[in-house]
Amino acid sequence: MLKMTMLLRLFVLLAVFAVTTALIAGFFGRWHPFFDSFAHFRVHLGLLLALCALPLLFVANRRHALMALLLGLGAAGTTLPPRSLPGFAAVQAAGPVGPDQPTYRLLQLNLYHTNPTPERVLSLIGRLQPDVVTLDEISGLWEPKLALLKAAYPYQINCRKDFTGVAILSRRPFADGAEPLCFDRGSMALASVNLGGTKIDVAALHLRWPWPFQQHRQIGRLAGALGKVGNSAILGGDFNATPWSFTGREVMALSGMQAATSGQRSWLPFELPRSLRFFGLPIDHVLTKGGVRAQNVTLLEPVGSDHWPVLVEFTVAPTQHEPDAPVTVQAAGNAEAG
Repeated sequence: MLKMTMLLRLFVLLAVFAVTTALIAGFFGRWHPFFDSFAHFRVHLGLLLALCALPLLFVANRRHALMALLLGLGAAGTTLPPRSLPGFAAVQAAGPVGPDQPTYRLLQLNLYHTNPTPERVLSLIGRLQPDVVTLDEISGLWEPKLALLKAAYPYQINCRKDFTGVAILSRRPFADGAEPLCFDRGSMALASVNLGGTKIDVAALHLRWPWPFQQHRQIGRLAGALGKVGNSAILGGDFNATPWSFTGREVMALSGMQAATSGQRSWLPFELPRSLRFFGLPIDHVLTKGGVRAQNVTLLEPVGSDHWPVLVEFTVAPTQHEPDAPVTVQAAGNAEAG
């Protein structure tokens, strides 16, 4: 009996040590992308450490159990977006909308390159009729589907270069004289859109998976492109990174933008039921900048992808006025840059 108790105590202490090490490593993502990979699971690790505190009550002393509980809950608490933190208060700080101020909508969605139900995506877009759509994982399967949307969304930039890419669809005209651009072999698109006489930049971004994959190198290649985002802009994308990770904060810093989304768990493996969405990850983001102010963020029901659609309602302060002239670059506009 004594031997069994000692083995149980050793097992629990080793588990607490392993979880604590992984949890703390996630706070050092600036040093190496290896550490940042742990940051994405900070909530999961923090709650797991808090659960490990329960058996510690029986195999160790209460002080150790309390330390594990506080560390786990405290680490998980750092993922919350308090109003006082810059970069996480776009919606809260948006303020009331004036009676004559129009509200626009952007839909962000990772389509999933082999989505078996593309008709559900088309139905969603047709039902919501957002002003702008940012799409990730545009594959050859999806290109004829985008063609079906040209009547409703005549202004398109499709950046698929190899296997997949990103795209921007707009009901509103692209700003005259500003050609849409693609960057890093289709992982980022940038277009200037005319919203009722006010020009804003719209960007779509899809980052690769974290370390040991090439996400950190990709961000290095995209640094210049992110810096090209204009003074008033909105960006939608699948970052494959949580907002509290170093990667998430680096994208905001390079683009000079702040997060409208703030923890909506938009990704869940296909194998898990929707009721377990809490165990998913908030890796689909919408960022805003300058005169663009997010008013509302809604996580919609899935449409055949492992990512859930994100709908953002936003307003635009009238800063730059552009005439509603016909756009010079339409669906085929696709200039590779950077």
